[in-house]
Amino acid sequence: MGFLDHLSDFCSVSTTRKKRKAMLTVDIKVKMDCDGCERRVRNAVSSMKDAKSVEVNRKQSKVTVSGYVDPNKVLKRVRRTGKRAEFWPYVPYNLVAYPYVAQAYDKRAPSGYVRDVPQALPSPNAPDEKFMTLFSDENPNACSIM
Repeated sequence: MGFLDHLSDFCSVSTTRKKRKAMLTVDIKVKMDCDGCERRVRNAVSSMKDAKSVEVNRKQSKVTVSGYVDPNKVLKRVRRTGKRAEFWPYVPYNLVAYPYVAQAYDKRAPSGYVRDVPQALPSPNAPDEKFMTLFSDENPNACSIM
């Protein structure tokens, strides 16, 4: 509280603490044709410093990396192998309201998955949606109709 404490603040070497990254699971879509491609991608990603586990599924063309990693760095590392890679664009089929909407359904998607697009939600002006909300509990005029 005195002059010496104030002086010691200027003289002391402060250590900067890095914020610890959050544990993430990164899914990447990579086209792999053979065992060599799979091995090359696995070695490139598993050699990353903070990657805890790496799972490669050649049938689905999917690489899953878990650990304290940055998703963009994982994507760059996979692209450095010479493979075309992108973040996993699919979500499970049962999480989408309308999975067969024009942009959501993809023939190349693995079974049980569809593309994650915002158009998979119903249009508020659709006639079937108007009839469903007519007798809904959220509709304030529903009692007067009944």
